[in-house]
Amino acid sequence: MSTPLQGLRTVIYPVVNLTTSKEWWIQLLGQKPYFAEPFYVGFNVEGYELGLLPGASQSDGAQVYWGVEDVAEAVREAIVLGATELSPATDVGEGIVTATVRIPDGNVVGYIYNPNFTLR
Repeated sequence: MSTPLQGLRTVIYPVVNLTTSKEWWIQLLGQKPYFAEPFYVGFNVEGYELGLLPGASQSDGAQVYWGVEDVAEAVREAIVLGATELSPATDVGEGIVTATVRIPDGNVVGYIYNPNFTLR
């Protein structure tokens, strides 16, 4: 693979009730989110992103994103290996680019380039 995985970066949980889920995670983590809007809530957990996404399908469960340098290239390579693109490489703000593919066994794999990511 010419675009190697750099390690896990983000997990996003689809939620039915954003307020209830946000409060639950605040209690569990002992911290408030660094980002909280009606469309997304984000926590920084030791340098990793824990996100809550209202309205997303819960049928695929939590979405995990692997760090890569080039998201579009990672998607192209996955497609060559038999994956199907679910969401194309998209800048979601602050230079962060994400995409998802469904691999042949049915699981969803996410890719993310986050120029702001640093391990603690």
